[in-house]
Amino acid sequence: MPRNSRQNMLFSSRFGGPIINMFTGQKTAQMAAYFTNQEGGQINILKLIKLLYLADRESMDRYGEPISYDHLVSMDHGPVLSRTLNLINGHGTSRDIDAWQSWISDRENYLVSISSGRTVNRDVLDHLSDADISVLQDTWDRFGHMNRWELRDYTHAHIAEWQDPHGSSLPISERHVFTALGKSEEEADQLAREIREQRDISRNISAL
Repeated sequence: MPRNSRQNMLFSSRFGGPIINMFTGQKTAQMAAYFTNQEGGQINILKLIKLLYLADRESMDRYGEPISYDHLVSMDHGPVLSRTLNLINGHGTSRDIDAWQSWISDRENYLVSISSGRTVNRDVLDHLSDADISVLQDTWDRFGHMNRWELRDYTHAHIAEWQDPHGSSLPISERHVFTALGKSEEEADQLAREIREQRDISRNISAL
């Protein structure tokens, strides 16, 4: 499927209006709500963060761009979406935290749940395209049966861009993800540059 069948421009009509490729608490919360709902309404945090990373990686493989536009890092238990992990831990902008908490409850021990009174279905996941939903569902179909430790071990063994940070964290470049996915050096450079450019534009727009 060509990349522009999902979204290849800063502004897109796939939601019936202009949309900006950028990280938002609303979008990543809806991704998390999708997986939490698939798990039965409550999910282990380590399992959730691995599923979110794998979904972004699958989207990069299919369409040349992530769903979340989060920053990627290696941590001891595998690769992570860093700003999303911060939201799980209660850190971020007030806008992103409010958006996150409208979908996902505060963590309790090692679990999060769908927020009280929240129903999750396709109609309300309005920050996700049909292509995004397809990626999330395929990620769940492939990995949803695994527990948190199986997912951790899988990412250690099969996600080539992950590096052991030995108790710290290390950034993962999008270029490294693309080469690990089998893209050529030239294509990896181009795709990573496009992601950086979209992040820069969204950052400039946010600063206005």
